[in-house]
Amino acid sequence: MEPSSSLVTVSVTKITTLTILLLFLISCSTLPSTEAYDALDPNGNITIKWDVIQWTPDGYVAVVTMYNFQQYRHIQAPGWTLGWTWAKKEVIWSMMGAQTTDQGDCSKFKGNIPHCCRKDPSVVDLLPGTPYNQQIANCCKGGVINSWAQDPANAVSSFQISVGAAGTTNKTVRVPKNITLRAPGPGYTCGPAKIVRPTKFISADKRRITQALMTWNITCTYSQFLAQKTPTCCVSLSSFYNDTIVSCPTCACGCQNSTARAGSGTCVNPDTPHLASVISPPGKSDNTPLVQCTSHMCPIRVHWHVKLNYKEYWRAKVTITNFNYRMNYSLWNMVVQHPNFDNLTKSFSFQYKSLTPYEGLNDTAMLWGVKFYNDFLSQAGPLGNVQSELLFRKDTSTFTFEKGWAFPRRIYFNGDNCVMPPPDAYPWLPNDSSRPVISLLLPVMTLFLSMAFLFAHV
Repeated sequence: MEPSSSLVTVSVTKITTLTILLLFLISCSTLPSTEAYDALDPNGNITIKWDVIQWTPDGYVAVVTMYNFQQYRHIQAPGWTLGWTWAKKEVIWSMMGAQTTDQGDCSKFKGNIPHCCRKDPSVVDLLPGTPYNQQIANCCKGGVINSWAQDPANAVSSFQISVGAAGTTNKTVRVPKNITLRAPGPGYTCGPAKIVRPTKFISADKRRITQALMTWNITCTYSQFLAQKTPTCCVSLSSFYNDTIVSCPTCACGCQNSTARAGSGTCVNPDTPHLASVISPPGKSDNTPLVQCTSHMCPIRVHWHVKLNYKEYWRAKVTITNFNYRMNYSLWNMVVQHPNFDNLTKSFSFQYKSLTPYEGLNDTAMLWGVKFYNDFLSQAGPLGNVQSELLFRKDTSTFTFEKGWAFPRRIYFNGDNCVMPPPDAYPWLPNDSSRPVISLLLPVMTLFLSMAFLFAHV
């Protein structure tokens, strides 16, 4: 009886182990994804607020406002597209400051025709220059929203919407579902709409407070993995103390003639005849990325050059080059992690702001262009670059040129993490003893042994 008892015990143990493993896998699959978490901007998100400001005979009028609470990630042209699915059979009677991209089938209506009858409308911002009678505050910027740290006054976008065939009280209104945000492409994941405490508004003279009839919020977070499968920028390095120029890693953003993703292998040689016709074919508007043929195939390259060394200071030069022939970067920004940013003395041609996501740690800086000077990064070509120099004060307790200390730890361009060269490829000091000595002595030892062998046989 003992062998059979042991066999039963082993079988029960295996079943229990498999059950625990299965439950663990199921629980992991139901946990929220952490891909959207950004260590340099842990609280960054886009919050969409719906404020019902008026009831109508068959619905309500609401003001929808998008707040970009991301420190350094903005929404660039051609702008945002907001979509959702109605919970009931709602229609949009009219809009101000925005419009839907498709009206849908409104054939059942006679007389007044709604602005949109689709179950799943898609809304876009109106363009600058829209007539004033179609505008509201914070609208009509072509869908462009600045980042919170760079320009908080323009980090907001709003529109007004009149909804029909909906509830007319707080208890009968149903919040929209399946909210989507494209800015301008994929990358954002939006949570469900949550009813919150009604928003309060203060009058211009600050003597009266009014309140929304009903308010709900939607929070959207960004993930670079959802936005694109491959990186969009890379980093190269050089220094005054070493002739080596460390290029961007090969195939950092894709390889030439690669089929890994659409367009990843599409490039053009700058010496191509009739280059303009290749970039923009006649009669066709194409926003598909078209990059200059390089070993890294990245649309953007950031070059960090350790330029000069003084007694109490040192200087670095930063150059951003655009290799994309079909993209101009307006209101660009760059985030750099470096331990000496706590002693940055001057940024000569870039705006600067310290980012401190964690208390007591000041090693992250946000840099962007000076308005009307270099805040516009042109498409690939002679004008497709911006540059500035940074002057740092030395801290004798930490400063060194050894082991690549003078180079950045991480760089973001327009919110996307750039591919860095491997640390062992960084330019080293010529007399840096930490380099492998064997690699320097090996040729000498080989030559010495060869000569000794020849003389021994003469």
